[in-house]
Amino acid sequence: MIYRFQSKADADLFMNQDPAERILAIIGKSPQAQGIIEPAAMAAAIARLEAAVASDAEERAARTSEGGAARAGGITLHQRAWPFIQLLKRNLEAGTPVVWGV
Repeated sequence: MIYRFQSKADADLFMNQDPAERILAIIGKSPQAQGIIEPAAMAAAIARLEAAVASDAEERAARTSEGGAARAGGITLHQRAWPFIQLLKRNLEAGTPVVWGV
């Protein structure tokens, strides 16, 4: 299943189910077939995502420093969340909601 995030202030953003549902969970949204993120909730969503990205990076660094090999070529939360964070920032600035559907 593919999630399609749309807004009037930016191009559509498409995400596979697992990364999209992880990001939605981080910002406190349930992974429903349709939904909306209002501008009033975007600053908090951005902060949550940025905190989760920082935490994920710290965990990866700790695993690597403990002798665990980081998975080569693995996609990080930062890489998954960055386009979504940019989408939220542009829509927050424009004052427009982001909606999604599958």
